[in-house]
Amino acid sequence: MSFSQYQYTRPDNQQIINGISQKLSKFKQASTATEQQQLIVEINEIRRQYSTMYNICMIRHTIDTNDAFYEAENQYFDEIGPEYKKINADFYRALVNSPFKKELSEKWGGHIFVIAELSLKTFEPAIMASLKKENELKSSYNKQKANAKILFQGKEYNISTIAPFLQDRDRNVRASAAKTVWNYFDKESAFNEQCFDDLVKTRHQMAKELGYENFVQLGYARMLRSDYTPKMVANFRKQILEEIVPLASELGERQRKRLGLTDLKFWDEGYKFKTGNAMPKGDASWIVARATKMYKELSPETNEFFGFMKEQNLMDLVSRDGKSPGGYCTFIDNHRAPYIFSNFNGTRGDIDVLTHEAGHAFQVYSSRNVPLMEYNWPTYEACEIHSMSMEFFTWPWMHLFFEEDVEKYFFSHLVGAIQFLPYGVAVDEFQHEVYEKPEMTPSERNACWKKIEEKYLPHRDYDGIPFLQNGGYWQKQSHIFASPFYYIDYTLAQICAFQFWVKDQINHDSAWKDYVDLCAQGGKFSFLELVNKANLDSPFESGVVKSLVGKIKEWLEKVDDSSF
Repeated sequence: MSFSQYQYTRPDNQQIINGISQKLSKFKQASTATEQQQLIVEINEIRRQYSTMYNICMIRHTIDTNDAFYEAENQYFDEIGPEYKKINADFYRALVNSPFKKELSEKWGGHIFVIAELSLKTFEPAIMASLKKENELKSSYNKQKANAKILFQGKEYNISTIAPFLQDRDRNVRASAAKTVWNYFDKESAFNEQCFDDLVKTRHQMAKELGYENFVQLGYARMLRSDYTPKMVANFRKQILEEIVPLASELGERQRKRLGLTDLKFWDEGYKFKTGNAMPKGDASWIVARATKMYKELSPETNEFFGFMKEQNLMDLVSRDGKSPGGYCTFIDNHRAPYIFSNFNGTRGDIDVLTHEAGHAFQVYSSRNVPLMEYNWPTYEACEIHSMSMEFFTWPWMHLFFEEDVEKYFFSHLVGAIQFLPYGVAVDEFQHEVYEKPEMTPSERNACWKKIEEKYLPHRDYDGIPFLQNGGYWQKQSHIFASPFYYIDYTLAQICAFQFWVKDQINHDSAWKDYVDLCAQGGKFSFLELVNKANLDSPFESGVVKSLVGKIKEWLEKVDDSSF
């Protein structure tokens, strides 16, 4: 069956609530652990039906945000989502109050109870109206961004399709394209700033109603972070500041020299080599054909997985007008099917996003048959280990996509991963400051971003783009609007992925086995437990970042990038 044949039916929310409520009544009255185990299975079947319809709707809406039918369905889910969250909370409450917790833990593992207890800290019926408002605001921002119309050189582009001009060999074209993009964001800044201001105030209000000092604690509970704290994250950011920021600045200076420029402006950052960036040598169908060969040769598991994705047409890869920007992977429960969404635009990023999202998809495909929904995926920072590590495990096949430019790809991919880390922790620090001081005005938030950006990206030169000089860059980052505190996850996972990169060079079979085993675990354990089971060192551990920097420097110093 192809994804286009997956049937969508608007779920009857009251029917779902009544169905789960009836099962919960039986659950509370059950006299044995066996009865409760069976009822958990039955409750999961109802929840999976809701999740299936939600994800089909979400995919089809983001593929075309102007599709009137799925826009209306998306609005319906925005409206009923808090009510579903309430019945889900009732399920978690019954679970943690079960007299058979010991037996249920032996059957399902203990992490479900951790998830349940954290989830209960994120919801009370009193916040339902605020949750609906939050959903509406997020959808509003997403649609605004998806329908961006950017006029450049007499043609209309969106945020994804204009990207190749930001990597053009002609410096004047790069500068002009960058200024055009950020002029667009400047014009939309009043909308973006008001939308975010409303989101911050709504989230702060929810946090106060739930008994928190501010949204930071609520945000961590929403992210199901059970084994690390904001203080540990702040210490991790400090490691990035001390160990990675100097290296990122050195690499920027190396790029400036390589390009023969007197100064490296913001619009030069995306242009890596005088002879042009490494670009895939074909279109989307050409890329998928080579990815098929790659995943066939990588392992029997990936061969089966990618064949399934192709057979059921579970990928929408190319950018179009009205399509949401960015990339994601989701899971359609009743079909046991991952789905990959991206916006190919002819740049190196097409391969990065494919391997990245394929890492997510391979993981959830590997754990698709676990009986608890909560265990299909782990928490986000663990999810990102799968995606970022897959980017490195596929290096031996990158010649299929980049041919004579493959060495360029390796260098720019590794450098890009390093240079991302300071930005990633800057986003996280910004979010902490914003939610600790929700009374900040939009202009104060821009000033806050500018201060943090100068700390973590001291080499960045926005000369000529006033909007960015005044601290507007954060307004492009969708995660800040839609998924608060979901960004440090990428940086934590990148440190884990670097470890897989090192291990893979030493012993591929051993590294790949650890990776496959990690994917199969799904969400049965917390982040740090999964890191340990994958034979990786915790990113929070003192010295881990510094050790990896040494190995990465050693590799980079062997490359004569002046020849590219």
